[in-house]
Amino acid sequence: MRDHPRGAHTPHPDVWTGRATNRMQWLLALIGAACMALGIVLAVDSAWSSGIAPLAMAVVGCIGAGLLVLFGTLAFVHVALRVDEDHLEVRCGHIGVPRRRIPLSHVAGAEFVPHVTPRHWGGWGYRWRPEKGTAVVVRRGEGIALSLWDGHTFTITVDDAEAAVRVIRGRLHPHRPDPAG
Repeated sequence: MRDHPRGAHTPHPDVWTGRATNRMQWLLALIGAACMALGIVLAVDSAWSSGIAPLAMAVVGCIGAGLLVLFGTLAFVHVALRVDEDHLEVRCGHIGVPRRRIPLSHVAGAEFVPHVTPRHWGGWGYRWRPEKGTAVVVRRGEGIALSLWDGHTFTITVDDAEAAVRVIRGRLHPHRPDPAG
């Protein structure tokens, strides 16, 4: 899972990028596509003798469930993290939605988390748990946990999380931001 030297200290780049991918999500997307295909086959080649209402309900149900599963899983096939001089940005999936942009002035600290699992957060995706905070979890493995000045926590699964933590810590300001600014 790692192809980076542990503990390597290099100068921080102007923009640090990282990502994490979950290939299992492609299987779920395939299941969603199969549901859509079943709905289309039912609509085109229906041999239902019980009437139009049950057929329409089956077609709409299959296509609706297929779209929900397909787009819901494709949104979380991967997560991309971008850290520049002033902000940290998290984008999910191929179209980058959902997206969260956090000014580094709102970050109090960053910690390396060696083992983040979907089970701890209630599944894959963009998650919120009252006792733990918010997370973007696309796979189990290493991640980062950001402590925000407002008391919230934001966790992201990302490859080379240790390097991300070093970059974020190197750009943090040691004082609480001015609420007026």
